[in-house]
Amino acid sequence: MATTPPKAAKDSGRPIAPHLSHYKWGPAMLVSILHRATGDGMAIVGGLLFTWWLASLAAGKESYDWFLSWFTGPSWNILGYIVGVGLTLSLFQHMLSGIRHFVLDTGAGYELKTNKTGALLTIVGSVLLTILFWGLLLKDVIFAGAK
Repeated sequence: MATTPPKAAKDSGRPIAPHLSHYKWGPAMLVSILHRATGDGMAIVGGLLFTWWLASLAAGKESYDWFLSWFTGPSWNILGYIVGVGLTLSLFQHMLSGIRHFVLDTGAGYELKTNKTGALLTIVGSVLLTILFWGLLLKDVIFAGAK
């Protein structure tokens, strides 16, 4: 009769199944997941908005004016701005991440420090480009309050 308890899986030398809890999250992993999420988000939300826009165009002036009021109304429609900024951030994140993947496909940028720096630059760059884009888009609204 054996008196020794069986060894745990991690002590037995057998491989542990790869799962997210075993990995340390880093910028490269985050950017990879963001790339997929932003692509899906743009396809789903952008596709629905595009369909809504086309349907409102087909339905006539009143319907199209109601669609535009969500994004260009006299008062800030916060939902329209959240969707607009979110889609813009998704676009820039997905674009910069795609450029990063293109560079990686050439065989460059696989060193740990370079890879981490590139991943961080896609996040910072997408936020800065989104701020710049919306700042330029709303410059008249922003500076109208300063007068």
